[in-house]
Amino acid sequence: MVKLDLKLYRGYVNDEELVVSGHVFQSWAPDKYRLDNKGFRHAVSIINMFRIKPYSNALVTLKFKNLQVTTKTLNDGFFRFTLPFNESLESGWHPYEVTCKFHDFGIVNVGEILKPFESRFGIISDIDDTFLISHSKSFLKKIYVLLFRNINNRKIFEDVVQHYKALSMAGQTNEVASNSFFYVSSSEWNLYELIDSFARLHELPKAVIKLNSIKAGISDFLFTGRGSHDHKFVKIKEIISFYPHLQYVLLGDDSQSDPYIYEQIVKVFPRNIKAVYIRKTSKSKTKVLRVIKNIESLGVSVCYFKFSNKAIAHSKEIGIV
Repeated sequence: MVKLDLKLYRGYVNDEELVVSGHVFQSWAPDKYRLDNKGFRHAVSIINMFRIKPYSNALVTLKFKNLQVTTKTLNDGFFRFTLPFNESLESGWHPYEVTCKFHDFGIVNVGEILKPFESRFGIISDIDDTFLISHSKSFLKKIYVLLFRNINNRKIFEDVVQHYKALSMAGQTNEVASNSFFYVSSSEWNLYELIDSFARLHELPKAVIKLNSIKAGISDFLFTGRGSHDHKFVKIKEIISFYPHLQYVLLGDDSQSDPYIYEQIVKVFPRNIKAVYIRKTSKSKTKVLRVIKNIESLGVSVCYFKFSNKAIAHSKEIGIV
């Protein structure tokens, strides 16, 4: 019997173009494994999320409004539709459908696509050690927490939800409208469901989530979130280019490369960045302080903080919230 699974991610659209993506697997997708198991069972679930078999060159068909387009998956099972789209569409989240067929067997799944509300700001946030406590600086501790702390026992930084909710409504006069959020991380697509479930559990703003290339193997699991972070620069650049009329708030931490990536973003988009927030995960680093000073010299306000109440106060001080 053919085993086939299809995972969709939240897409996004402007007045001219839409972007939708997902993965096809010859095994269960990573989101099929429970996140609330305890102890060893949870560890097995996490490991199984990396023991997947991507399906390359699979036929996938997107249906959205009057649009129907077919493409094929890449070598890692990933597919992406980047298509012209100029139909009238109201702001908010809209369903889309993707079908994957294998001979006479097929599977259908439904995802969501975001048409942003009219707003002043777009919010782009890192995940690990920015709002989800992950211990990225310590390889062994990070792996231990990932394996043995289920979704209900993972911790979030104090007051971060209050800050993100305030940023979500910043500048909005309509209670239904909100600023658009994008979570961009070096974690792999394998962990999409864990991240999304954690965000929903803590009532963080609903976001388009953009992650790193999927991994398929136990050896790959051991290097989760490590290696080059260049893809984050590319993905953030893509978001800002897609919605160039917005001012952006960037949130990250100093455990890895966020300060340096955000410095590059500010240089490339000198008129699009309203503020940068960097969570301090250890003692102040001279190199980070130098980068922050350089960002500020370009007219962008920066908050280097340990506790989110300081970030909230800063947002109020500069008139974001």
